[in-house]
Amino acid sequence: MEAKHEGRVLVVDDDKHAVEILYRLLEKDGFEVLRAQSGTEALAIATKEQIDVILLDVMMPQMNGFEVCEKLRNDTRTRDVPVILLTAKDDMETRVVGMKLGVSEFLTKPINKRELFTRIRAQIHQRKLDQGLDSILSD
Repeated sequence: MEAKHEGRVLVVDDDKHAVEILYRLLEKDGFEVLRAQSGTEALAIATKEQIDVILLDVMMPQMNGFEVCEKLRNDTRTRDVPVILLTAKDDMETRVVGMKLGVSEFLTKPINKRELFTRIRAQIHQRKLDQGLDSILSD
């Protein structure tokens, strides 16, 4: 019998090494992890798979994290999936742009492991509460 995962996390970063590190950390802590190394790949996975949280790097070639987030929010299949933006830049402009696009959380690189796990679990918990409320209100 397969162990129950705490949630499905999509890790998106053009840095293969960063993706692998996050994959190992999250898997070890009980999450099921899907990986993407581009915005296009992330969108393809997010629209086909049930994802609980997306960890999304800002600085990527071809399509940056902001563009990916905008596309996620404009698609009915992914608009409610929490996005945690991973950024090396801890400036107000990045945060404001992200908030306008519906980013749920921000984590500055290098990422603190305990904070990462706590924020992911909080987003999964909040999404379950929101989904429960939606089902109650639609009845």
